[in-house]
Amino acid sequence: MERENNAGYAITDRLSVGNLEFVIGQSENAPAKFVTWRCKKGEKDYHWGHYCSDRLTALEDLCNRALDEIHHVRSLQKEKAPDKSLVGQTKKKNREPER
Repeated sequence: MERENNAGYAITDRLSVGNLEFVIGQSENAPAKFVTWRCKKGEKDYHWGHYCSDRLTALEDLCNRALDEIHHVRSLQKEKAPDKSLVGQTKKKNREPER
């Protein structure tokens, strides 16, 4: 299988979170030897590059970007989820007439 390239960088690592992917690119010829990019899953439109001088920093950045997206996805799920404390409860009707 041929290695994927983008902007002169070979894609060496990839993490998927939801519909996004985060990748590490490596180039021996570029001033910044490593970069992390974000793209939509299944697409090759890499953007928001973070450039790094060493692999360990790039790997840390890749993991942090993926974790940030995980936290974002979880917060969206919490917003959509019904409040479990209210599920199955009915509001008690006030038996007294309103005045």
